Amino acid sequence: MPELTKDQNAYIRPSPARGHLGGVTRSTNEAVVLCEYFGYDIIIIETVGVGQSEYAVTNMVDLFVLLLPPGGGDELQGVKRGIVERADLLVVTKADGDLAAAAHRTQYEYMAALKFMRSSSRNWKTKVLQVSSKTNEGVGKFWELVNAFREATKEDFLTKRASQRTIWMWTHVEEGLKNILLHDLRLKSMAESLEVRVRNGTVSPGAASDQILQTFKSIVV
Repeated sequence: MPELTKDQNAYIRPSPARGHLGGVTRSTNEAVVLCEYFGYDIIIIETVGVGQSEYAVTNMVDLFVLLLPPGGGDELQGVKRGIVERADLLVVTKADGDLAAAAHRTQYEYMAALKFMRSSSRNWKTKVLQVSSKTNEGVGKFWELVNAFREATKEDFLTKRASQRTIWMWTHVEEGLKNILLHDLRLKSMAESLEVRVRNGTVSPGAASDQILQTFKSIVV
């Protein structure tokens, strides 16, 4: 990052998560489209510290890279399966000094685990490599794999982009409907009352949501 901030050809834009799940926000996707329009051919999105079920960023990138610390202890637990299966590249960081052995072990553990997981693409098998920001070890190899991925998946590029645009359309629709539900006084009052009942166990979440949706339909119609 210190090097990028000094590069006249680089543009860095912070995008606060504002409580959104998935590590990214609506403005992140729109910022990517804007940067592409102005000719930036390499766009890197760094997400916040997301949980294992939060990978909305996969629906706005061509290549999804998952950074892994060496020797985390619980690295191969089932909780990580979801996000690992969606990764195109797994990069074990800090592969230098005292952590070199741990990084090497982590790489091979993930390589073994990937044999039992679905690949992220029909034309690409997820790769695992080590990198070090101190020694630059593995950085060249990483870029080689990025280019190899682009070449292997070029036939699916337009289809993937079209699918991503559709996903984000419905994501915006869902967010918009939720905002309407939370700001309409009648619905807001009902929702708050039902929340209390759901917490107390006097009504099920499904029944409560049905009541809110039925009231919403009556207002719209």
